[in-house]
Order: sequence, then structure tokens, then C-alpha cells
Amino acid sequence: MTDIVMPQMGESIVEGTLTKWLKKPGDRVERDEPLFEISTDKVDSEIPAPASGVLSEVLVEEGATVSINTVVGRISEAGVAAAAAPASAPAPAPVAAPAPVAAAAPAPVAAPAPVEAASPSEVSGPISPLVRRMARENNVELANVQGTGAGGRITKQDMESFLGSRGASPPVSTAVATTQSMPPLARTEPAKTRVEPMSTMRQKIAEHMIFSQRTSAHVTTVHKVDMTRIAKLRSRIKDDFQNRYGFGLTYLSFVACATAEALHSFPLLNASIEGANIIHHRDINLGIAVALDGGHGLIVPVIKNADEKNVAGLQRSIVDLAARSRSKQLKPDEVQGGTFSITNFGSFGSIFATPVINQPQVAILGVGALEKVPVVVDDAIAIRSVAHIALTFDHRLIDGALADQFCQKVKSILENWSDQVI
Repeated sequence: MTDIVMPQMGESIVEGTLTKWLKKPGDRVERDEPLFEISTDKVDSEIPAPASGVLSEVLVEEGATVSINTVVGRISEAGVAAAAAPASAPAPAPVAAPAPVAAAAPAPVAAPAPVEAASPSEVSGPISPLVRRMARENNVELANVQGTGAGGRITKQDMESFLGSRGASPPVSTAVATTQSMPPLARTEPAKTRVEPMSTMRQKIAEHMIFSQRTSAHVTTVHKVDMTRIAKLRSRIKDDFQNRYGFGLTYLSFVACATAEALHSFPLLNASIEGANIIHHRDINLGIAVALDGGHGLIVPVIKNADEKNVAGLQRSIVDLAARSRSKQLKPDEVQGGTFSITNFGSFGSIFATPVINQPQVAILGVGALEKVPVVVDDAIAIRSVAHIALTFDHRLIDGALADQFCQKVKSILENWSDQVI
């Protein structure tokens, strides 16, 4: 037997919610094949099978939240799982001895109730309780819904898309048509509110944000950076860069490169706090915040040893991690070990913001939108490409002077960027 455990998806994560089994007991699984989905405040992810064999036991049901390292199921070698074996035929009932002639006739035995036929949608695998409830409340035949989940399973998003495409058509009534004799119903005003339970990830994000605000003494400092040299460089080489590497060149990779260099000069911002101790990290592992499509959460995958990569290498890592974050393909170690985080709220047009520290780190750098603005240069008005960087730091460890010196170092690197540094 091989135990299947709930993985740890980040340093501060102590539990996870098993949202979906992608296999059922008795199914054959291959090593590294997606086996189940979990949700935490850091990531929604598909967890691969730790070994090849047969899924013999499911110990944690869908929707349950358990601590990390909890055994959620077991995989056995092929052919030995009890769950995989066909159910044995029930033993025949013992034949009763014939009753004496004078005995009363036995009472008739009621015929067994007919077994309910499986829904046509069952052919696509188990349906979550949430999807069944949505179908029941909206009178939806699950066989009519196209599933996009693993193995064609119907997800919550599939139901929402189906209901949206169907519009506000009234549910089909199964009652006998007797409405002709009933008085017309009074018109009611449409509901002005809609109640929707938080997703597991959103609940965990809420808990993590409150925990961070309660733990760290948050202070934010904002600095203005002249990005003109980098903007001109990017404009000149972006087409060649795209053709050479197969992905675009963004400003974020330049900021990540400058941040990694600045952390060498100010290593205390790359530290963390554990009780009354300061943990100094030798590696510089940058967490890059990734917003999921449709506002469904935020994930912070980690670029390990970011200071050893150039701009092209950082851009490759950012593109890869962002794509796999949105497709739930991140591995557990790719959301662990971060020592400093960057969030690019400028990609959505924000000038600057006050980001929340990603525990147990002590600082996070936010990058605002790049704008062309008039500025004074050598007592003359000039048009420059300007962005704001906002550093939120933990005042328990980082003083304001040190935070501003760090920002000035990042600013200096970006403003004096060499055309040869790519």
C-alpha cells in the first residue's frame, strides 16, 4: 500500500480542502497522473498520484478540510485492491423447511423496490454535491450539461455557464396542469440580493489576509521611478525578443531583476520572523503574485534563486508560472520557500496600492502602471515614462529609513539600466 497524503502548499499553510477526486476506488492510476484537486489560500491545484497501481481506498471525501500530511487515500499494487475486485455474488438464502399441512400460509413478502436507474450524466464520473444541488434547484437534467472537468466531469463553472446560456426561462413544472382554475399570482419584485457561498480558496485567502494584518506592523512607502530608459529599450528589442524566445518581454522582469540585486545590498528585507528570532535566508526566492481569471483568487508561485537569472530567464519563469497557476498545474514546491514577494497591480491600471505582506515574509513590493507624464528635467519640461513602486514592510523588523534606502536602490538600478543587461 502507498499512502496518499495532503501536501503542504506553502510555508504558512497547515490545512487544505480536498475539492474533487479525479479517480474513484477501483480505478487504475499511473504515477504522476492527476489524482485529486485541493484548494488553499495560496493555490487550487491538481495533486499527482505518488505511485502506480489501483486506488483502493478513499479516506477523505470531497469538500472535507484536513491538516497537511493527513492520509486521504491509499494506492495498492494492481490486482490486490479489494475495491478493484468485482463484488462477490451474495450467498443464496437458506431454503426453509416445508411447513406442516395444517400450518397457516405465510404472509406474502413485499416485492423489493425497483432500483433507481443511474442518471445519464453518471457516465462522466461522480458529480459533486454542489453541482447536484444546483441542478435540482434549477430543474436541470445533468445529461444536458457539457462537462469540462477532468474526464468530462461537470464542474460548478459548467453549471453556471449552462444556466447563463439558458437565460431566465422558468423551470419546468412536474405538477398536474390545474392552473386554469387558480387565480393569477400577484407579480413579485425581483430579488435585490444574491447569496453565494465563498469558495474554499476565497475563505482561505480571507483567513490569510486577516492573519497577516494581525501579525505584522504594516507600513507602506511609495517611490516614483523614471522608467524611460527601460521603456525605450523594451520598445526597440521586444519584437526580436518575442521571435527569439517565444514569449513577450514585460516591465515586471526588469523590476524583478532590480529587486533581486537590491536584496543583496539590503538582506534584512529578505529575512523572516519566527517568534523572537530573525531568520536570515541565504537564497533569494521571489514570489510573483498571479491573479486568476475571473477574480477567482490570487496565487503566489516562487522563482527560486531569482538573483541567478537575467531578465530573459526571469521573464521565462514568470510566463511559465503564471500559465501553470491558471491551469492548476503548479507543484507543491513551487509555492513554497518564498523570501520576498512582488505584485504587479499596474497591469490592471492601478497607479499604486498598499499590498499586504505574504507571511512569514517581512516585505512585499508593488509595481504601478507605467505612464507618460510631464516632469521637470534640468529645469525644463520633458515627457518621461514613470511608474510608482510601493513597498509594504513589517515595522517590527524593518525601519522606515532602511525601507526607503531599499526602494532608492531599486529606483537607481531601473533608472540607470544598461542596454546590454538583458
